[in-house]
Amino acid sequence: MKMKRNLQYILIAVCFLMVTACEKDLSSYIAYDSYTFSGVDATGGSWKPVLISSGSEIQIDAPSDVNSSAYAEEIANVKLAIKSATESQLENVKYWTNNPINRWNEIALELIAKYNLIPGPNADGTYTLPNPSNPDGPPAFPFAHPPYAVRALAYLSVAQFDALISAWHYKYLYNRTAPYKKDSEIEFAYKDNDIPAYPSDAAVLANVSKEILSAMFPLEKAYLEQRAQEHLESILLAGGNVNSDIEAGKKIGSYVAAKALSRAATDGMKSAQTPKPVSDSIKAKAMERFGWAWENKELPARPVGLTPLFGKVKMWNVANVEDTRPIPPPGINSEELKKDIEVLKDYAANVTTERRRIANFWQDGLGTYTPAGHWNRFAKEFIIQYAMNPLRSARTYAYLNMAMMDGGISCWDAKYYYHYPRPINLIPGFKTIAGTPNFPSYTSGHSVFSSAGAEILAYVFPNEATKVRDWAKEAAISRVYGGIHWTFDATVGTQQGIDVANYTLTVARNDGAQ
Repeated sequence: MKMKRNLQYILIAVCFLMVTACEKDLSSYIAYDSYTFSGVDATGGSWKPVLISSGSEIQIDAPSDVNSSAYAEEIANVKLAIKSATESQLENVKYWTNNPINRWNEIALELIAKYNLIPGPNADGTYTLPNPSNPDGPPAFPFAHPPYAVRALAYLSVAQFDALISAWHYKYLYNRTAPYKKDSEIEFAYKDNDIPAYPSDAAVLANVSKEILSAMFPLEKAYLEQRAQEHLESILLAGGNVNSDIEAGKKIGSYVAAKALSRAATDGMKSAQTPKPVSDSIKAKAMERFGWAWENKELPARPVGLTPLFGKVKMWNVANVEDTRPIPPPGINSEELKKDIEVLKDYAANVTTERRRIANFWQDGLGTYTPAGHWNRFAKEFIIQYAMNPLRSARTYAYLNMAMMDGGISCWDAKYYYHYPRPINLIPGFKTIAGTPNFPSYTSGHSVFSSAGAEILAYVFPNEATKVRDWAKEAAISRVYGGIHWTFDATVGTQQGIDVANYTLTVARNDGAQ
């Protein structure tokens, strides 16, 4: 019986992935080559970081002089390694490029999609939650749902940003040149951007990314170690760094990763998924306040909604989540809700090809990299289009993901404070064209994530402001077209995301990078 049930879930998952793959490219990979940066941000080491006090907090000793015998030996080792490189190793050099932060972002998105699989019920109808103390499960840890995914991306990108600020500080403090500039026999694999070599920014990214992602996806430690070693090897073979550059970069990466993971251990995420008595008490409080409560319509129903206390997780740039809580939704017997019911019924009765396309494109459900991943994909495309260097790229990802994580926390606070029913709870016989999530309706997570992300991208890429804001509006209405949200979930959620993003934008405008 248990084997039959498991087979059913596998078939459902396969069918789901086949359908969504037809609607949207799930791949996070973008083909791009080494490029000339639009700027090198020589003063980037003085920018204000998030986790560390300054770029100089980490102690990195001065490197050996480029005219020393020690450096000459390192140059010889680089030349020997390049001479002995295999075709596969040279392909890796090309893959990682001179802005490898994008590759680590892709790896993160791929892991999110891999682990974004909701645990099914046991044979007796009960549910077992993924457990970080027993990541092998079953079920395997983590379930990379939208709150988990955006948090993983935030810690990854903030750590990358801080670590690169430190790297830039020491690059321009010591100003050691690259080996290919010292020895004409070394051919540099990438575009020459005239950035000092010590410490290696690529090595910083390899170590900090590996360690953050290994903590977020513990079953992937061996895979991430292999990717990091492949990346580190490619740095030497590219001809732009000697081994001491790489070792200094690794030191910075590990230091900042430890800082980030220390914060993560105490940010409240471990308590976000509550036991049933706590979940029931949250629901009861909403019933007392408003006279309504959301009900899970799954069969068998899960005893607890998804992460009821994610709204209590520590925010990055907002002091008090209640400061971002939106106005109450319409009353259950209000004229406003009655009108919205008619709107939802009309959409359900008139599913056009365009509305279905929009609903499916923005679905970002199981087996995908979630709404936050969707906006990271957009960021990566713009980073490449505008030829950003690694430090400015890291800044983009950091502010994007901090804003979306803060937006998600604010959204989940509203979801479980108001505990508002979804359309299927209030419209008899209502059918959706999208899977209904396991948490309350108001406000729409897609709307909040998307508008918060759009505001950051509009700030970083002002020429794209109209485009990204239009995308955010489309993402919001997609959930209404799908039948799983009210229109006010989307409109209020969009404004909520904008309001929350403004806290992050205040920080960004004062970090010294203008």
